Amino acid sequence: MNALKVYHVDAFTKKPFAGNPAGVIPDASTLTLPQMQQIANELNLPESAFLLPASHPEADYRIRYFSPTVEIDFCGHATVASTWVLATEFGWLEKGNRLVFETNVGLIPVELEAQDGQLQRVKMTQITPSVKEIALNPEAVARMVGIRIDDIDARYPMKLASTGGLHLLVPVQTKEAINQAVPSLAELATMNQEHGITTTHLFTWDAPDGYNLYTRDFAPAIGIPEDPVTGAANGALAGYLALENLLPTGEEHHLVIGQGHAINRPGTLYITIDTSAQDPVIRVAGEAHITIAGEIRLPLE
Repeated sequence: MNALKVYHVDAFTKKPFAGNPAGVIPDASTLTLPQMQQIANELNLPESAFLLPASHPEADYRIRYFSPTVEIDFCGHATVASTWVLATEFGWLEKGNRLVFETNVGLIPVELEAQDGQLQRVKMTQITPSVKEIALNPEAVARMVGIRIDDIDARYPMKLASTGGLHLLVPVQTKEAINQAVPSLAELATMNQEHGITTTHLFTWDAPDGYNLYTRDFAPAIGIPEDPVTGAANGALAGYLALENLLPTGEEHHLVIGQGHAINRPGTLYITIDTSAQDPVIRVAGEAHITIAGEIRLPLE
């Protein structure tokens, strides 16, 4: 039998059973892509990350991400989870304070923030953000995500944003409206597939105590009804805030975003938005907890 180490990691939280769970397979070098997809389906977590030897000279690992149904180009919480496993289980923290992942969207550098030899947070620098228009009827979007049209916050434009995957950003007036949203998943999946959208991301400035923003994320088009705490979508949201001039330019901004509370998996993202250069630089940081460690046993071919 071919026994592979596998980890279930709860990302963007210090605690088990909170945040966003990811599968991490730290040595996937013997696996085919169909096997990776089968394993991701078997683990049935929002995403699973598979680490491979890097082909880029500046990267430490090649990383591929799979939902239970499809490969996706970039996943923030699985990047945090993978870094946590490498740092705490495979001695990377002793090797240095930085590693670089080669992904389908480019290189993702990650900093290890430690204190007294203990890992505290990891911080990834996402690729340059972008936003673009999308012609959607706000009433139709409100119906699909399960809120009232009056719940949409008209002060902010509804747009597509990306730091690796395409996310539809839906501004909402209150956290209560976000918590009470009951999406029409089949209809939302069809719309997202038509436009190449990875997730639909609700956000509000009406955040719980301790947070600047509060979000919720639906991703039925990639086999995830609700993604608990999303590093990629919240990174895209941070880029949107900068590119739409919703934050003062020429400064470094620090935001704390909460997500997952509506489904009892609360998580926290620490986001830095540097608007001093021509293009905003988005860094997303968080903690993680390794909740399960084991092995997958596959027959030898």
